[in-house]
Amino acid sequence: MTQASVKTLADRNSGQPLLKVAGLTKHFGAHPVVRAVEDVSFTLDKGEVLGIVGESGSGKSTIGRLVLRLLEPTAGEVAYAGQELGALSPREHRRFRRHMQMIFQDPFASLNRRMTIADMLAEPIRLHRGLGKAEAADEAAALIERVGLTREHLGRYPRAFSGGQRQRVAIARALASKPGFIVADEPVSALDVSIQAEVLNLLQDLQRDLSLTLMFISHDLSVVEVISDRVMVLYLGRVMELAPSAALFARPAHPYSAALMHAAPGARPAGERIVLKGEIPSPSAPPSGCVFRTRCPFALSDCAEAVPPLRETAPGHWKACIRDDLTL
Repeated sequence: MTQASVKTLADRNSGQPLLKVAGLTKHFGAHPVVRAVEDVSFTLDKGEVLGIVGESGSGKSTIGRLVLRLLEPTAGEVAYAGQELGALSPREHRRFRRHMQMIFQDPFASLNRRMTIADMLAEPIRLHRGLGKAEAADEAAALIERVGLTREHLGRYPRAFSGGQRQRVAIARALASKPGFIVADEPVSALDVSIQAEVLNLLQDLQRDLSLTLMFISHDLSVVEVISDRVMVLYLGRVMELAPSAALFARPAHPYSAALMHAAPGARPAGERIVLKGEIPSPSAPPSGCVFRTRCPFALSDCAEAVPPLRETAPGHWKACIRDDLTL
């Protein structure tokens, strides 16, 4: 996306966005260069939920970590509440981190196995909010109850919990600093199907009650459809489509989005079924022009010539495709 289109996309967002991402790029290595994320731009309003979807290797989790500065970008800017994160010193960024937290996919790997739940929750409360020991303990107890567990769980270690319970603890820990923004990276994919709905409902309740701004990363389109206000579709590190959730799932505008919808269990998007063939190319050797062209049934020779810009084709609906003649 050009700098002009970055500005246009940001300016079309109503009001002042809470999160603004412009030209975000991440390359790994040197010989060859792995292009994990390439020129990604979007904004998020306070209280909004942005779903991010795409096949494995599309760069979904990398974007989440870049936004939180868990990874340093190769290029691009991330601003939260008007503060450009790249301009912060390491010390300033540690203080700022209380506003932005993450829920990881595997709660057992992300929780400290040597700490009790009480200590695990009290530590960020004291560190980020400056409360005393007794106040932090009370806050930890309130948090654990807020996520559907009891005070009796506070003295236990992560190994004593089921997968669903551990993810509830991970959610409580993410909330401990009272953040305004949370990246949820596949937060229910490691759970049994019977537990996924419970945790998803919890996240929805917390997001609504606390006015949280949420980036929800998932490969499960049915989950993304339920929780998201808007959805961003990634392929090989680039944005293919960005649209309101209802509009995207009713009639996707990009062939890749349509293919994902048709492949999803239970999905019934309009249009002829599109089946993806082959594997996603290596990010160390992406195709020229449109990175999706090697798997796109509608590709033209022009698709190899230049990267298609992300264009607004309907109010709030953006796609990166030169084919405006398609009815998907």
